[in-house]
Amino acid sequence: MQKEELRKQQALEYHSKGRPGKIEVVPTKEAKTQRDLSLAYSPGVAAPCLEIAANPEDVYKYTAKGNLVGVISNGTAVLGLGNIGPEAGKPVMEGKGVLFKIFADIDVFDIKRNRSGKICTDSAGFRAHFWWY
Repeated sequence: MQKEELRKQQALEYHSKGRPGKIEVVPTKEAKTQRDLSLAYSPGVAAPCLEIAANPEDVYKYTAKGNLVGVISNGTAVLGLGNIGPEAGKPVMEGKGVLFKIFADIDVFDIKRNRSGKICTDSAGFRAHFWWY
């Protein structure tokens, strides 16, 4: 088997073995009991919601927003592969998430857009969900 074909097979196996992909979402708080779940969601979640409503900066105290970024792509310019579309670009987006986590301990949601256009202006709507600069 040629070196290039071997590398391709290794890459495909790496991405598909076990749980497919390279990222997952893991809770940062205990979620084992009914009490835990009632604090994580309803009715317990109302308390931090109301604190944030009264003081919007508390979003960084009670949520992951301060350590969460969105990596957004429509798949039109993917690592020298060109316009391969948002689905085909998803492995690259997950890979960026891995780099953020490994090198900066920043959590990432990769977001694919199914249309072309001005990503910067369209993505401004996500500002409420992610750390933004």
